[in-house]
Amino acid sequence: MDCVTVTEASQVAEARRRAVSAAQSVGFDETAAGRVALVATELATNIVKYGVPGEILVGTYEDGTGSGVEILALDKGPGVSDLGSALRDGHSTGGSPGEGLGAVRRLSDAFDIASRPGGGTAVMARLSGVRPAASHALPTFGAVTVPLRGETANGDAYAVRERGDGWTAIVADGLGHGPEAAKASEEALRWFRRHRDKPPGAVLSAIHAGLPHTRGGAVSVARYNRDAGILTFAGIGNVLGAVVSAAVTKRTVSLAGTAGHAARRIQEFEYPMRPDDLFVLCSDGIVTGWTLDAFPGIAGAHPSLVAGVIYRDFARARDDATVLVVRGDAA
Repeated sequence: MDCVTVTEASQVAEARRRAVSAAQSVGFDETAAGRVALVATELATNIVKYGVPGEILVGTYEDGTGSGVEILALDKGPGVSDLGSALRDGHSTGGSPGEGLGAVRRLSDAFDIASRPGGGTAVMARLSGVRPAASHALPTFGAVTVPLRGETANGDAYAVRERGDGWTAIVADGLGHGPEAAKASEEALRWFRRHRDKPPGAVLSAIHAGLPHTRGGAVSVARYNRDAGILTFAGIGNVLGAVVSAAVTKRTVSLAGTAGHAARRIQEFEYPMRPDDLFVLCSDGIVTGWTLDAFPGIAGAHPSLVAGVIYRDFARARDDATVLVVRGDAA
């Protein structure tokens, strides 16, 4: 994802430019790209007026709802005490026309927001291009993946694949950062795609056997069986997962090692998971002890918004950072 820091008005234009570039990369026509530009402008301007410091994250998405451009606006400002009023056209506390968030919601195909006084605001907006055929539906998921500041290559990579009985997901974190880390994580995904129909432990074993010519890294694979209500997890290193429900967060177990170089044991672990639960998988660019306790009820939000909140509040400044969030049932 492209990340634009927003602390003052001159950075709004950069956020708009990155958003239009993403729209063009997925084939949006001029009119659709114009909608994307307007949404990015409104969200970045909203941060300047009410939420500095903040970030605009721009990327593309493809899941069971379709494909297109996704924009996340994340700030650590004072938050919004009355979301209903803030989303109503004509409402303003900063001397503006007050169309910002209301316009974003109207222009977006999917929109979600989380805010609390003193806790900042997170906004997700998706603008769709092509909707998939039902036979190619993917689960509802969202991800934030951002390289170390100053790097263009991202040493983290992820993928989610639908199965007849559920889905399979992976996050790979190449050792270190930069181009060589990116090569390792992309190679892990190549082996994942080749063996994705095998059980998670077998997929992870194949990845481990396929990475010795790279610098290696941390890799975790998860498989959700919706009929059994079970998530099966296997991990090497510190790509850590959790099953999040409305009441509790259950952390998964990943074993020590470096995929491709040192793994004494590969073992699967099983966890109960309901269709409305979330599975969260984070690279070590995210603080191990992340929590959603500050935002009660956010487990019911769109997975991309959840990923954005975790990234905003718990990203480390010294590494690539990835948060993948998948809802139990398909869209």
